[in-house]
Amino acid sequence: MSDIAPEDQNDAARVAELSDLLGHVNSTWDNERRSLARQLHDSVGSSLTALTMHLGLLTAKLPEDPPALRERAAQMKNLLHTIIENNRRMQHKLWNDKLEFLGIKVAFSEAVTEFGEHYRVAARCSLPEDEPACSREHGVALLFALEEGLRNVAAHAGATEVNVIVDDNEDEIMLTVRDNGSGPGAPDAGADKYGLRLVRERARHLGGTLDLKAHPDGGSALTLVLPKTPMP
Repeated sequence: MSDIAPEDQNDAARVAELSDLLGHVNSTWDNERRSLARQLHDSVGSSLTALTMHLGLLTAKLPEDPPALRERAAQMKNLLHTIIENNRRMQHKLWNDKLEFLGIKVAFSEAVTEFGEHYRVAARCSLPEDEPACSREHGVALLFALEEGLRNVAAHAGATEVNVIVDDNEDEIMLTVRDNGSGPGAPDAGADKYGLRLVRERARHLGGTLDLKAHPDGGSALTLVLPKTPMP
């Protein structure tokens, strides 16, 4: 007979069921975001690019006088460029296709560089020599953890330096986001607590762990560890 009480077995089964459900929700959510980003690129992006080309052709046919027509055409061109850039940013927020098409190394390197430039901190990224071999689901979890770690640095740390490290071996892949700021606040506190919880549950569904702790040398360190799984 089992030494585990029936109520404990029920609780464990319920936790496993909820974890499986959350994993399905995450996968569905990822696919919806990916699909919407593709639609924005293929439909809206292509239409805006075509409008820019047509406007350029029309502008070339405009007479020099009166100059007001060319000034209005220039304003329209600037507006179109702004809309195209906003559309690109929305696509990127919905789904970072660089992860899918260019890999973890490119996606992480560019994300860390952009963060450093935007927040004016020394941001460094240490990546494996070879592209990490992992499933898309693992790659997405790593990217979300990176984004959550950088958001934590921007919101709480007051840091001047951030180091992102990816370690890849045969058994597991580990991401560390470490800063030299004031250290983490209360765990899972504040308006952004659900972001960290969702990433932690995503990691748990994949058999991994995510921790945000004070570093012994100061600052904070967010660490994600995922066990390797066979490639699909």
